[in-house]
Amino acid sequence: MAGANLLSIALVLTAASAGIACAADAARDYPSRPIRLVMPNAPGSSADTLGRIVALRLGEAFRQQIVVDNRAGAGGSLGLEIGKNAIPDGYTIITTSISALTVSPHIRRNLGYDPMKDFEYVAMYSRQGAVLVVNPGVPVKSVKELIDYARAREGKLNMASAGPGSTSHFSGTSFMMAGGFSSVHVPYKGGGPSVAAVAAGESQWTLPPSAAVMTLVRAGRLRALGHTLPQRTPLLPDIPPIAESLPGFKHVTFSGLLAPRGVPRPILDKIRANVDRVVNTPEMREQFALQGVEPATGTSDEFRRAVQEELIEAGKLVKVIGLKAE
Repeated sequence: MAGANLLSIALVLTAASAGIACAADAARDYPSRPIRLVMPNAPGSSADTLGRIVALRLGEAFRQQIVVDNRAGAGGSLGLEIGKNAIPDGYTIITTSISALTVSPHIRRNLGYDPMKDFEYVAMYSRQGAVLVVNPGVPVKSVKELIDYARAREGKLNMASAGPGSTSHFSGTSFMMAGGFSSVHVPYKGGGPSVAAVAAGESQWTLPPSAAVMTLVRAGRLRALGHTLPQRTPLLPDIPPIAESLPGFKHVTFSGLLAPRGVPRPILDKIRANVDRVVNTPEMREQFALQGVEPATGTSDEFRRAVQEELIEAGKLVKVIGLKAE
């Protein structure tokens, strides 16, 4: 009997060793074909802009094409569910949709994933604030002027967002609460359409992540009034923090890569190491700076904890705003 037990233990150890060896072999050859990057956001959104920058640089580092697959819908939840259900072999990775990870669990019934259990948290790559922008035809040039203008026209201005529960919805609503005024919330199907609506004059203002608007700000199609980082930054040298007008007001978001649960650890480690390397190159820093974004790196555990903290905070704000489950 003892001999049989020893034999069973030996077989288990042998199988485990073989599994580790196979995972190491897979990582050594990875990637041997193109990688799909599931993008839960629409083209032109902040997440799409940054994700494409990372995809290009990471593809160069891997010497393989990274194909961006936009799967917008349900506030980013559709793309995350598609990514979650992919084969966990490292050939499907997913960009974060912070609202889908932290807001959707509070407002969507029958959500097809658990943000804490169904994904591998691979690597963070950027951190950014939101930028308050108005259509250039709105006669205001500062945060205070917008607040006064909106108060005098209570409920007559439109605030565009990327959709209910989106980052721009949350940041814009928080801004209205802090400023003591209201605007009509007009949700669009994604960050790109919402920003375009403000540039076209359909809506008067929005407060989306910086990467969604800085190109249009520099082109003069939008006017930037303030940002949500806690203090002035060289990334946005001509734009003051909203906190200078509303003390304590801040909102910072981050982006990163996820993978389906079960991708072998050596492959995850290889992706993370290459993301960290390309994010810290001068070329990447320059591209991010043009979007008003700073690079961000960290361990997978730090990444997971950051999302978990945002998940808790989002739940509190959902209750304050009064968002209902859909």
